[in-house]
Amino acid sequence: MGGSGVGGGRTRLTAALAAVVTVAAGLGVRAVAEGDFAKYAGDALYTLLIYALVVVAAPRVRPPVAALVAAGVSWLVEFAQLTGVPAALSRESALARLALGSTFNPPDLFWYAVGAACGLLAHLLLTRRR
Repeated sequence: MGGSGVGGGRTRLTAALAAVVTVAAGLGVRAVAEGDFAKYAGDALYTLLIYALVVVAAPRVRPPVAALVAAGVSWLVEFAQLTGVPAALSRESALARLALGSTFNPPDLFWYAVGAACGLLAHLLLTRRR
């Protein structure tokens, strides 16, 4: 997702398209799968979406930094679930439930790392192609 032009317009476009595809994949997984597969695929896709949004916001970000930010945000949200605030917000809003979850689950931390690693790998591959 290497930048070109002022602000990395091509990079932003690629990352925005990746975000749309990631959301579609997440909705698709929720529609056709259930149980642990759906849950953990959703966790990885959640972080992958954050990764894409980081690149949209900062198209010249280095891939390892984008991966760390995406994983860090995901982990921060997961640990915030220990406070009960996300659970309360999730009861009031479907969007909050999708974005913040409600219950701390330690295995989610691993799957967030998987999502960040997938974003890193894709970003590195796209950067090398250019």
